[in-house]
Order: sequence, then C-alpha cells, then structure tokens
Amino acid sequence: MKYGYARVSTSDQDLTIQETALQKAGCEIIRGEKVSGTSREGRQELDTLLQFLRAGDSLVVTRIDRLARSISDLQDIVRYLEDKKVSLICTQQPIDTSNAVGKMFLNLLGVFAQFETELRKERQLEGIAKAKAEGVYKGRKQSYDHEHVKQLKTNGLGVAEIMRQTGISKTHIYRILNCYDLPINVDADIPTNELVM
Repeated sequence: MKYGYARVSTSDQDLTIQETALQKAGCEIIRGEKVSGTSREGRQELDTLLQFLRAGDSLVVTRIDRLARSISDLQDIVRYLEDKKVSLICTQQPIDTSNAVGKMFLNLLGVFAQFETELRKERQLEGIAKAKAEGVYKGRKQSYDHEHVKQLKTNGLGVAEIMRQTGISKTHIYRILNCYDLPINVDADIPTNELVM
C-alpha cells in the first residue's frame, strides 16, 4: 500500500499541490502538516505515518526535503524504513529505494543537501564577520532598555518595583544591574520563593 506525506514550512503555505501529486502517484492515505525545522521533533503526522507503515508498504513524498531537512534526520528515517522493509519514493526526484539506482541517488542527494547547508552556514558566518569588521553588524537588538533599568535603580527603586514598572523579569534586571556593577539588594516585597541565591 502507498502512503503519502506532505509538508510545508509555514501555516500560510498550502499542501494542495503536494497532496494532488501524491494522489496521482497512487497514495491511498495521505498525511500532511504545516511545520518547520530540521528534525522530526514536533512532526506528529510523520510519526503517526511511520508507526503505521508495514513491510511491503511505500512511503511517498514529492521531494526529499519534504521528508527531512538534515542528512542525519534523513538517514534516521531511511534506516527506520529499511528496518520495517518499507520503500521510499519521491515523485519529483528519481528516488525509489526498492531498487539499487534509487538508493544510490538518495544517498547522493543527502550528501549534496548537507553540503549546501554547510556552505550556507559558512557564507552567513563570513557575512557576519565582515559586517562586524565594518562596524555594521550590531547583533540582536536589545529587547529591553538597559539605560532605563539603570536609571530606575540609580533613583533608588528596588528590583520588585523595577519589575512592576518595566515588565522585565527579575533575572533580566539582575543581569542588567550586574553589567553596570550596581548593587542588588534583596527587596522585602519579593516573595522568598522568588529570591535568586
């Protein structure tokens, strides 16, 4: 029996094109999900489908990147399918693990996909290093105002009052105060169970 799996990375994308291709490939049951990421974590439809497959079945996807986003994840899934004696078929790529050529092509695709990912990471790191050297890259924007917290503390407010006024957690307030070597006095109005030791 043929089972189809469709996946898109965001909730605003549509599964229809993949589902239509899987129906044309003869899939009797199709599971789909809108989930991103490089691992199987959080992909419940895929996990359900993998558990349901039996020896002699085929798992069909449109492209290999719909099934796995990393070489290690792909290898884990392929090993799992092989152990269950289930073949993997891609409708848009010459992959069919029920034959030797399909298995070879799958392995090559996985290697090239991983290579491309590593190149992309290298380019990104090089770009960040160049931007830092040119003084353009500043990193992630602070999600809270250090100067405001520093000013409130300098004005004599305690951590609990700063928390109330800014909405910032006490942990972040402590970090900010530590950056400026400002004293951290344990406030009487912070419950004992919230004190950081």
